Amino acid sequence: MDMERKEEIIQATFMLASKNGIDNVSMSQIATQLGIKKPSLYNHFRSKDEIVKAMYDYLRTQAKEKLKITDLDYGKLVKDKSLEEVLKLTVQNYYRMSAQNDMLSFYKIIYSTRATNVVAAQIMCEETEKMLLATKNLFYALQVHQKIFVKDIDQAAISFTMTIHSLIDYQLDRKSCRNWTRNVYCQKACRCNEWKY
Repeated sequence: MDMERKEEIIQATFMLASKNGIDNVSMSQIATQLGIKKPSLYNHFRSKDEIVKAMYDYLRTQAKEKLKITDLDYGKLVKDKSLEEVLKLTVQNYYRMSAQNDMLSFYKIIYSTRATNVVAAQIMCEETEKMLLATKNLFYALQVHQKIFVKDIDQAAISFTMTIHSLIDYQLDRKSCRNWTRNVYCQKACRCNEWKY
């Protein structure tokens, strides 16, 4: 029951934030939306910030489950694929998760306030750090399987991550999800002087 109520609170907050922006949602509004008294919210969450953090975790988990995206064994992933195939697949999976309707709506909410809202900025940093860690792990596996040859694997992973992150942001902002932008970058990255596939 407690988890169901938390999900209801997250969903109500998400709906209100989608309409009004996260900074314009109060605990009183959330309680009214749910038909409960404001003090009842504090049985589940200490603050609106805590609800927003839980919303991020909840929506990210839901998006991964809907798309059947699981944690990867990078060694198995890279073993029988070219560098380009691996990069395209991983970028495609991340893009599909980020572009899933609820995640996209959540990112729009967070993006609009990250310059002035500490929690929004923390969530965006956390998402970027997750992407960086996953890319570093992927690049280490690519290096072990001799699919990529770079002097500084960490820097290559950071460069690739931030470029893809920027391209995805750009595409989501434009609402024109053309695959060519991501795929062309993957192809060019593979053909870079220091990279082989």
